[in-house]
Amino acid sequence: MAETHHTDMLIVGAGPAGYTAAIYAARAGMNPILVTGMQPGGQLTITDEIENFPGFAQPVQGPWLMEQMREQAEHVGTKLIYDLITEAPLKQGPDEGGYFHLKGDSGDQFRARTVVIATGAQAKWLGLDSEKKYQGAGVSACATCDGFFYRGKEVAVIGGGNTAVEEALYLTHHASTVHLIHRRDSLKAERILQKRLHDNPKIKVHWNRAVREIIGEGSPAVVTALELTDTQNSTNTERLAVDGVFVAIGHSPSTGPFRNEVLCDEEGYITTQPGTATTSIPGIFAAGDIQDKIYRQAVTAAGTGCMAALEAERYLAEKKYNS
Repeated sequence: MAETHHTDMLIVGAGPAGYTAAIYAARAGMNPILVTGMQPGGQLTITDEIENFPGFAQPVQGPWLMEQMREQAEHVGTKLIYDLITEAPLKQGPDEGGYFHLKGDSGDQFRARTVVIATGAQAKWLGLDSEKKYQGAGVSACATCDGFFYRGKEVAVIGGGNTAVEEALYLTHHASTVHLIHRRDSLKAERILQKRLHDNPKIKVHWNRAVREIIGEGSPAVVTALELTDTQNSTNTERLAVDGVFVAIGHSPSTGPFRNEVLCDEEGYITTQPGTATTSIPGIFAAGDIQDKIYRQAVTAAGTGCMAALEAERYLAEKKYNS
């Protein structure tokens, strides 16, 4: 039987932003409900070691960190519901009682006086079976997360836009050589970034090349090489020895049913007022990678989750709702 849930705050998404918003909301007595979505824990569930989240002297496992956040959120009073929001007619505004109406894939109805959208963004992948096989064993989509593990080693960055060039430049602080693999003969990145890339002696660009296979060896198996193919002559292939591969062909915001309800940019990221988590609709907030295409870090996501909860608390106080 479908249920109807009422709450002062509905949080959609179970990553660092969503869990942090839940923790703050619960401690403020807002009785939050968190709908987990398809991937509870978000991108950190496929991150093996995290060294840059404050508070841990030793590296921690991504899934473990998300489990701790979940337990903390529940401990302080958050109700978790394993469902997926499929309908969110936010433009019509709240009803007479101040509730926005949303619906889950299960058929459950959600009535929320504030909503925090924390559905995140997903890295775009090449789609190779070997790419999936070696995720966490030499394949990554975040240089700032994992670059430290490749100090003095050779790595490859796949892509040709701003993200790829920025990742390549960042990796030069750790790796001995950075190979930029691009399927065309020119980059799409901004000119100033291209100049920095070409001026850096640690970076070698491989033009008109696509990744055909990611190769690994050892027990457990880790990345040892790439098999590249010539995009202008597919019969030409070559093997490039590398210790790590960073896929940097972009991200896709997981906007889902919110895409046409709140103001988004041309890429689908939710637009928030500068310095806030406030969206184009009063009472609706966005936190984490769904509204951040620059930093994309667990700690910044958590920070915006805190902002969203505090702003939602202020919104409810101004409305003088009685829970």
